[in-house]
Amino acid sequence: MATDVFPDTVLHTERFVLRPFTPDDAQDTWASCVDPLTQRWLPLPRPYTPEEAMAWCTTGSHALRASGDGIHFAVAERDGGRLVGTVGLKRTDWRVRTSEVGYWVSPWARGRGTAAEATRALAAWLLTEQGFHRLELRAATGNTASQRVAAKAGLRREDVLRDAGFVHTGRVDLVVFSLVRADLAAAPADDRSAAADGSPTEAELDVMA
Repeated sequence: MATDVFPDTVLHTERFVLRPFTPDDAQDTWASCVDPLTQRWLPLPRPYTPEEAMAWCTTGSHALRASGDGIHFAVAERDGGRLVGTVGLKRTDWRVRTSEVGYWVSPWARGRGTAAEATRALAAWLLTEQGFHRLELRAATGNTASQRVAAKAGLRREDVLRDAGFVHTGRVDLVVFSLVRADLAAAPADDRSAAADGSPTEAELDVMA
């Protein structure tokens, strides 16, 4: 195990619990990751199998924490406990105290501000309790819905990294957003709706790889 690792943690928001993945999440993880909108912006395997979902829930997500790379939370409803997405940290630099956030939201939970609410909770924990200085998000320039989620979570747009990412259709430019400690005082309004009618949108999808 790496020397620098995040503690095994559970976080709570008004509507959700952010907790480690368990085998019980495998079916919903599979259903989320085979969804066409999820596949559009995430370089997940094609086809994405139930076995891969189980491996992620039982070993993969936990191994990334143990390696020091970051930490990955299952986002579950406080009422009923069903998985509605994931939010996590990756590419963590322990020396300069920076990390990168990523997320996806299950098809049955889109349009409700799920990713923004979970990201705000994760950002506050990272920048206060964990003593980090900067949180980044990188989204494909075409993934405007993910960029809107970043803004709702309080992150600020910075610049574009050319040819810095990839999706199934090829190389993409990435937009960089960031949040630093001073930004926490200017929390965004609580906007839970990515679609006024609650219908599924492309929102709340970003690379977790």
